[in-house]
Amino acid sequence: MGELFRSEEMTLAQLFLQSEAAYCCVSELGEIGMVQFRDLNPDVNVFQRKFVNEVRRCEEMDRKLRFVEKEIKKADMPIVDTGENPEVPVPRDMIDLEATFEKLENELKEINTNQEALKKNFLELTELKHILRRTQQFFDEMEDPTLLEESSTLLDPNEVNRVAPLRLGFVAGVIGRERIPTFERMLWRVCRGNVFLRQADIEDSLEDPSSGDQVHKSVFIIFFQGDQLKNRVKKICEGFRATLYPCPETPQERKEMLAGVNARIDDLQMVLNQTEDHRQRVLQAAAKAVRVWFIKVRKMKAIYHTLNLCNIDVTQKCLIAEVWCPVSDLDSIQFALRRGTEKSGSTVPSILNRMQTKQTPPTYNKTNKLTSGFQNIVDAYGIGSYREINPAPYTIITFPFLFAVMFGDLGHGVLMTCAALYLVLRESRLIAQKNDNEMFSMVFAGRYIILMMGLFSIYTGIIYNDCFSKSLNVFGSGWSVRPMFNVRVGGNWTFETLEGNKILQLDPAVDGVFKGPYPIGIDPIWNIATNKLTFLNSFKMKMSIILGVIHMLFGITLSLFNHLYFQKPLNIYLGFIPEIVFMASLFGYLVLLIFYKWLLYDVRLSRDAPSLLIAFINMFLFNYSDPTVKPLYTGQQALQTLLVLIALACVPCMLIVKTLVLRRQYLWRKNLGTQNFGGIRVGNGPTDDEAEIIQHDQLSQHSEDEPEFNFADVAVHQAIHTIEYCLGCISNTASYLRLWALSLAHAQLSEVLWTMVMHIGLSTRSVAGFFLLSIVFCFFAVLTVAILLIMEGLSAFLHALRLHWVEFQNKFYLGQGYKFLPFTFEGILDGKFED
Repeated sequence: MGELFRSEEMTLAQLFLQSEAAYCCVSELGEIGMVQFRDLNPDVNVFQRKFVNEVRRCEEMDRKLRFVEKEIKKADMPIVDTGENPEVPVPRDMIDLEATFEKLENELKEINTNQEALKKNFLELTELKHILRRTQQFFDEMEDPTLLEESSTLLDPNEVNRVAPLRLGFVAGVIGRERIPTFERMLWRVCRGNVFLRQADIEDSLEDPSSGDQVHKSVFIIFFQGDQLKNRVKKICEGFRATLYPCPETPQERKEMLAGVNARIDDLQMVLNQTEDHRQRVLQAAAKAVRVWFIKVRKMKAIYHTLNLCNIDVTQKCLIAEVWCPVSDLDSIQFALRRGTEKSGSTVPSILNRMQTKQTPPTYNKTNKLTSGFQNIVDAYGIGSYREINPAPYTIITFPFLFAVMFGDLGHGVLMTCAALYLVLRESRLIAQKNDNEMFSMVFAGRYIILMMGLFSIYTGIIYNDCFSKSLNVFGSGWSVRPMFNVRVGGNWTFETLEGNKILQLDPAVDGVFKGPYPIGIDPIWNIATNKLTFLNSFKMKMSIILGVIHMLFGITLSLFNHLYFQKPLNIYLGFIPEIVFMASLFGYLVLLIFYKWLLYDVRLSRDAPSLLIAFINMFLFNYSDPTVKPLYTGQQALQTLLVLIALACVPCMLIVKTLVLRRQYLWRKNLGTQNFGGIRVGNGPTDDEAEIIQHDQLSQHSEDEPEFNFADVAVHQAIHTIEYCLGCISNTASYLRLWALSLAHAQLSEVLWTMVMHIGLSTRSVAGFFLLSIVFCFFAVLTVAILLIMEGLSAFLHALRLHWVEFQNKFYLGQGYKFLPFTFEGILDGKFED
């Protein structure tokens, strides 16, 4: 149970592993995840370590698997994940795995190469088919008599007779549809209008064999005269990446060629289908095993990385490792080493030897599903120092409670609880789905925090008697209008007065008007009172001060357990005691005044009650001569003066006395309590012979463990700590007023949302009002979730986080440690820990 409140006790251990058993032993340690390996070769280059070749082989296998995975995803195939956690393959199985992956990679590459070549050939034949069809249409159009007449009218008759007998050359090809306008302009300018271009779009999109994208192309045919224009046209086509194809000149040859192209396309399509079927079968077989292969390869790679952290003895038969591990798990580690030795077939057992060290161990806090979220909140501020009090167990209660004080609403708390319960009850199924959405993953990781916040919000909502800005009158109000009405019947109040006036004041001084307090929470009559905000302001402000002072006093009290555990009596007498006395003398006294005023002043005396704020300010100013401020009790001046003097006396104890005592302790350790005056030893320290031996040992130990004492540095540090604490008591107490501010803000936002939105739907009582109410309720629900649950909830969460980090944890929590990062396959496979 003690490990819940403090980090685990850690030890540095030395492992002696036989070379043939080292791989299996590290594998077993990775499965249990209880040891953190230290790098014993920090000065050795990573490429000069013993197992660098094995690491490279694992990386090469990982690369091949990523290639296979990419091909599977490209084919839109699901990767089968059965949740299986395969054992680490033995080193001799690496050759078989390498051969399997090599064969699979080569087969896929060969299939891809053949398929790309076939697709390229298929594309060329398809383009040629469209060219033969379109060019035939072009020639048919050119042979149309009407077109010939139109073209002859554009030329001089003499020129027509001279040009007609000439035969024009032509080239045909395909080009990207988006390049046609630029291509046409370039032909016109370079050839000076001496070429004739016809183009037509290919209706069907074509597949690019290299990228697999669908492209749109157009068929073109260019007529020209002479070899010079022919060369120019070809160069332009080459520049625009147009593909030229041979096209026969006679219709018969074009028809025969088209028939041959269609036959080749049919044959090629059949071969492509068979190739794709074969590729699908290979990828389907790989998709069933690729996840298991990934796990095996990454486990092997992690083991060899870890073995590279070890030292090798001179005989090359033993590996030496140093690990941090919890003392409570030493037996489990021994069993894991024994299993690894037996699995490897070695006859020499592995040895685990605990070492004595002066290095600070890592901090390790065991967590479960409930406590892990709260531990992450604490660790985000800073990893706790070794064996320091862990704030997480107390945060489990205080964090959702302070959140609920700001968020207190019964209806909103129920909605938040239902959402968290859904995540908690279906956590196994949601974990199996492995959602990669970052926002959902963050919310899912904090599902138990949200559940606790929702439950506490329900509690505070009952205390505030607030449900979607409305009060619940379950037990009947503690106020009655009848006695007040009987008193007023003979005066000003009548039945018409009650019906015609919305604002009437109930006087609690009248007997029978106030029957008694509401059984639990705030009386529902305050929901319709005009001075509701004034009453809640006073109540929630005082409540915030009370909760804040109690929370801080609890944090100071926890520091006592740290001082007792680390055996630092000086920090108790000149640290803890002055701090808690200072806090209790000033702000603890303020809390007592609040309770005293609540108990002492009833309805008839409340008008004469003095202001606590003015009384508290006068306490610091020693101002008791103001006749308008009446004392709360007899002897108030003497008691308050004494408390202020006690608080002021605590300041030099922390500021000066502690620094001087630290200096005296250092000098005593240095001189060992002896001083010589004229050859006579004065003091109660050891003798000269003993002092020489002890001084040598202690000073050597002191030089290793502690830095040299510097009085100026210690004095400045202590001054900063004292000033920060004394001023922090004031600022931290004021910081807890955010509980009051956020609570009022949330209640007012909820009331405004009800008044401005929901009130519209409830204002009409006709049949159409039902449909209006349905529409308005949808808006109300969306705004409630978006603003009051998400935005206000996030705001209250951040403020509660700040109260724990700054106001609570700084009283006892240093957070100067470093986290225990065990070698665990689970963390490596989940991506939590990098190699």
